[in-house]
Amino acid sequence: MPLTIPLTLEQEVAQIGYVSRSVPKDLDLKAEIRRMKAEKNAVILAHYYVDGDIQDLADYVGDSLGLSQAAEKTTADLIVFCGVHFMGETAKILNPHKKVIIPDFNAGCSLADAAPKEEFAAFKAQYPDAVVVSYINCSADVKAMTDIICTSSNAVKVVESIPKDRRIIFAPDANLGRYVAKKTGRELILWEGACIVHIDISREKLAKLRAEHPEALLIAHPECKEDILLQADYVGSTTGLLKFVEESERTEFIVATEAGILHKMKQQNPTKKILPAPANEKNTCACSECPYMK
Repeated sequence: MPLTIPLTLEQEVAQIGYVSRSVPKDLDLKAEIRRMKAEKNAVILAHYYVDGDIQDLADYVGDSLGLSQAAEKTTADLIVFCGVHFMGETAKILNPHKKVIIPDFNAGCSLADAAPKEEFAAFKAQYPDAVVVSYINCSADVKAMTDIICTSSNAVKVVESIPKDRRIIFAPDANLGRYVAKKTGRELILWEGACIVHIDISREKLAKLRAEHPEALLIAHPECKEDILLQADYVGSTTGLLKFVEESERTEFIVATEAGILHKMKQQNPTKKILPAPANEKNTCACSECPYMK
């Protein structure tokens, strides 16, 4: 019988993307995570789209912009980023001298993966005089080819700040790009990338849900397709959506973005009815969930 040599932690991460170790059944995971966090002077950052249990353990929960800012300001020695790969990359870019880890190295992003380095470089070369504006939801390779990084909350202002005589490449999310173009009146050269969660929201199921809840306001993230955005009572970033629900006098909402945000929304608004926008039939979940974030 051949001898099995256990993998080192580095080998295990390289092979499967994370460390797989058995955990005692009687171990209080939350208490152990807090103990290790204190021992290592770590900070836990979690995106609104990860599971609610993870959000509750985090020191900071936010969107791409807020998490990037929190990573930059932290005095912790170790940053534990509960999110997808590009988010960990961004935290490392802002904190080059700190150790940044993510729970699963293979937690990719359909949007970031939609802009491969070589293909984007060739696309950019076709427009040598264009200003490149990239949504923060992209790889470090694409960021390195970018003039200005934006988020969904400031994309309109970023594009408006560019002189009108300059051509603009907007990447990688074409839906956000079309939304920004409509808001600014600028003609943008779009990279045709998209988030699988936001483009998978079902228009037919949404129409049925709205008919069942006629008093509900529809709020949507600008990564959604235009036919969803045109129906929306409010369009905004994840932070914008949270703020809208919290400040609104209305009590019922349908939320067209990744369903993880409902955890924070319901915590902030326990008396309001908050429903996830439904996904297409091919999605295994009735709501819109990102498999990478989970």
